[in-house]
Amino acid sequence: MNVRKLLPLLFLFVSFSFYAQGESMKEKREKIKALKVAFFTTELDFTANEAEKFWPLYNTFDDKQFELRHQKMRAYMKRMSDGSLDKISEKEANNFLVQMEETEEELFLLRKKFTQNLRGVLPSVKIIKLRKAEEDFNRKLLHQYRNKSQKK
Repeated sequence: MNVRKLLPLLFLFVSFSFYAQGESMKEKREKIKALKVAFFTTELDFTANEAEKFWPLYNTFDDKQFELRHQKMRAYMKRMSDGSLDKISEKEANNFLVQMEETEEELFLLRKKFTQNLRGVLPSVKIIKLRKAEEDFNRKLLHQYRNKSQKK
């Protein structure tokens, strides 16, 4: 599995671990969103006009992406960790794979549509920088999570 496929899953695990640490998931998610806004604003150096058009698009995309990952991927992870995989039939495994692939396809199409929408708002260079900023942000968040876990 390459890093691009691994990062969203790691981000999902991080967000679930936040949920278990006292604050509600919604509060943690809002904190992460605020950090992300600050990070992207610094990294992408938006003009006022770009920012005004970008953030509604990004927030809609991010919410839909989170919903897909949260609802569907959580069910997949639960199923993979509950011990039932050892007892699953080949037909059930094939159906499970199809469901996982469909979710990955939904995420891909969501990203593709978002990128197309951005083309009317940002220059291509900033769209590419956004992708890099997202990866850098997720990496930084994961790094902070690991450091916090090691200190305990």
